[in-house]
Amino acid sequence: MTTQPDFSVLIVNYNGGAYLQSAIDSLKAQTHRSFEVILVDNASQDRSVDALDTSGLPAFTLMREPANQGFAKGNNLAAAAAKGRWLALLNPDAAARPDWLARIFAGTERHPGVTSFACTQLWMHDESRLDGAGDNYLGFGIPWRGGYRRPSTDLPAEGTCFSPCGASAVYLRERFLKAGGFDERLFCFCEDVDLGFRLRLEGETCVFLPDAVVAHAGGGLSDKVSGFAVRYGTRNRLWVYLKCMPLPLLILTLPGHIAFTSAILLRGTMTGRFRPAMNGLRDALRSLDDVWVERRIVQARRTTHLTHLMKAMAWNPLRMIGRCVVVRPIPSRASAQAPAPR
Repeated sequence: MTTQPDFSVLIVNYNGGAYLQSAIDSLKAQTHRSFEVILVDNASQDRSVDALDTSGLPAFTLMREPANQGFAKGNNLAAAAAKGRWLALLNPDAAARPDWLARIFAGTERHPGVTSFACTQLWMHDESRLDGAGDNYLGFGIPWRGGYRRPSTDLPAEGTCFSPCGASAVYLRERFLKAGGFDERLFCFCEDVDLGFRLRLEGETCVFLPDAVVAHAGGGLSDKVSGFAVRYGTRNRLWVYLKCMPLPLLILTLPGHIAFTSAILLRGTMTGRFRPAMNGLRDALRSLDDVWVERRIVQARRTTHLTHLMKAMAWNPLRMIGRCVVVRPIPSRASAQAPAPR
């Protein structure tokens, strides 16, 4: 009888180059050995998987896709094939510290009932800087990665954040599948925030584990300010906001969302990103009928009270502008979320 591994580590690769081998090597060194690795290759053209050395891994599966399926669908395919109790996502341009899985496992035991965890991400090129400490969500519909490029001294203590960053996110596999996984229409960018938002609506929370650490190149595989990133980021940000924000909060925050979107477009005229941002906005508006269909499904599954959801968000725009970390103390069991009135 085969024992279920604690973790399935999922890597979705697209032209990962030398980064990919470094990610695999970091997993070979893990002190917690109850895991498998599932690598989805999205039709890479750089032959990064052809000479990959996977010796030393407890178990390894390669899934070659005939086309680039994107980050969202790639992880969904891997999750469907996974055998582990927990899904631990690792970007191909990231490297985990040897105790990464051990620290996550200890966190899951400290927090029974929590179904998603965020990890510390240090900037691979300068580990005195953070790459992220979980994802945050401004209540006016703007997500950001907490602590991005801020000093590592800003690293917070263990607590709750809005959602995990997909570069090192951890999900209970059963809960990930029940939620439908990532929204594949998003392809990449904001799919982690979207899933985190939907889990929040269904009463889940996310715990940030400061001692579970990966180094992330953060742009090693795609230029963060490329036209592609700006276009998809703009489109997906609006989709997530319209799909996931409950109606009372949508009415309350829509003027602010429009103001922030206008400010982003205005800034784009000075940074050369106006055209791709406008293309993303156009793409989003063209698909509003589909978004409203999805919205009805998402909102019908909401169980959490609006006040609990609002507490999970950030409301000070200066924290978003400064890429600040927003990690809050873990609430006591006595203040656990109550179901929303139906």
